[in-house]
This record gives sequence, structure tokens and C-alpha cells, in this order.
Amino acid sequence: MKPTHHVLMVRPASFRANEQTAANNYYQKHTALTAAQSLLQAQSEFDTLVFCLRLNNIKVTVAQDTLTPDTPDALFPNNWFALLGNGQLVLFPMFAENRRAERSSRIFQALSIDGHEVMHTVDYSSYEQKHQFLEGTGSMVLDHQNSIAYCALSARADVHLFNLFCEAFNFKPVVFHAYQTMGTGRLLIYHTNVMMVVAPAFALVCLDAVDDPMERALLQDSLTFSGKIVIPLTEKQLTQFAGNMLALTATDGTALLVMSTRAYDALSSKQMLQLQAHVKLVHSPIPTIEDLGGGSVRCMLAEVY
Repeated sequence: MKPTHHVLMVRPASFRANEQTAANNYYQKHTALTAAQSLLQAQSEFDTLVFCLRLNNIKVTVAQDTLTPDTPDALFPNNWFALLGNGQLVLFPMFAENRRAERSSRIFQALSIDGHEVMHTVDYSSYEQKHQFLEGTGSMVLDHQNSIAYCALSARADVHLFNLFCEAFNFKPVVFHAYQTMGTGRLLIYHTNVMMVVAPAFALVCLDAVDDPMERALLQDSLTFSGKIVIPLTEKQLTQFAGNMLALTATDGTALLVMSTRAYDALSSKQMLQLQAHVKLVHSPIPTIEDLGGGSVRCMLAEVY
């Protein structure tokens, strides 16, 4: 199965640095912008990214967020739901309480207008009451071509839930722990999709983030044996969101790799050549969203299969 040509995006109505997610998202930063300035900047960056995607023949369904309830991270929809094909919708349990309010049927009404109907729903959100979380394709990176799911365990990625998902949707689970350096310590990376990207022909991955040698070997072997060219990322590149990209297929069949301009600028000339042998690189600047939200382009795109 090729990467999709259709994504859903949620235009923010109350974007800011989410104080609840900052507990374990160490990519979030404080800026000197006021709340009003932050929202205007984020909306402008959002609109520019939508224009860029459509210019590159990606179908984009845009749903508008609302002022109430308060959902500062609504522009990262891939964490609370996934559309896996054949009308299947999966709802996921969220770590931050104010992110749980993002779940809204309004999103799927926008998809329905665009011709995509939800036929069957699998809902894991009740696990929030047990303090077990699995934040969608943030916590998991899915290799649809080989039916493999990768998961870096963290406070937002419970191994039991991950295995339940893999069993239900016929993915082979690959589990590991990924870390980033904070001061003199090593802390768990909050989402798998900030440290690895899987495309049909290649994988970008920061193997240095996986401290356990056996886990690192398992991850590398899984990628290699499934036919991927493994392109290593450095931890410094992760801080520029070079691990937060998404492979898509344009409506004209062109293979794309979509990322932020910050991530694009972090790539080495060798990495660019390796990638351009397989995909067209598409990038758009979203610095305010990255700084305050602690996520990048991949987090903003909910794939529609």
C-alpha cells in the first residue's frame, strides 16, 4: 500500500504552549509572543502549509477548531485518531486531560463532506480511566507496506495497549525505549514520530537515541530486513524535527516527503541526496508551531486511508 494522497488538518482557534503536555514534551519552548500573536502566527503557518501541500497535489481536508472547549493542541489531530482504510476509525487515549477534549464528531463531518465515510470505530479512549495511554501515530510509527508498527515506550505509549492495537489490526509490534539528553541526564522521548520516519524505500531514524544495544539492534534489523535503506539521524537533528516527517503520494503519483523548513535545513547534503533518489522533498516554515507546540509537520497531518 502506497502512502496516502489525502490528509486531514485542524486549523487552530486557541493555539498556545500546552502546560499539560510540557510535563514530558521537552521539545516545547517558551517564546516572547503574546497569546494573540502566537495564535495569529500559528494560523498563518498552518495556512501556508496547507497551500504548500495542495500545490504539490495532496488532497487536504481542513476542519476548523472551536474556541470552546479549550484545546491548545488541536492542530495535532493524529494523536487522538487514525483512519486505517475500509472506513475504519481508531480513537486513542490521551495523556493530557485538555487534549481529550479534541475528540469531536465535527472532524469526521468535514471528512464526510470530502467523501470519506467512517464505517467502523474501535475506541480505546476508556483506557484513560486506567491511566494507560497510546497517542495514535505519534506514539506509533506504522509501516503499512510491511504491516510493522514501531513504538518507543513512554508515559504516552503503554505496551499493553500497543500490543492490543497491533493484534487488532495485524501489525507486527517492534518495541523499544528512546531517549534524549536533557542536561546531564537521559529522558524518554515522548513520541516515536519525533525520532523516526518510515517510507516505502527508506527509514530516517536516530539509532543513537536507543540506549539499549539489544533494542537498537532489533530496531535496525527490523528496518533492514523489511527492505528499508536506513538513514541515520543525530540527536541534534531531532531537536530540529528532522525525525518528524511524513511520506505521502501526490495525486499524480509523485512520492513526497513532507517536513518543516527547520527540518529540511537540518539535513546534511548526503542525506538530501539519499532522500531525493526516492522522493521529492516538500517543506514549509512552521517555527511558532514547533517552538510552542513541541511538534512539527508530521504531527499536524492525520492520514486518510
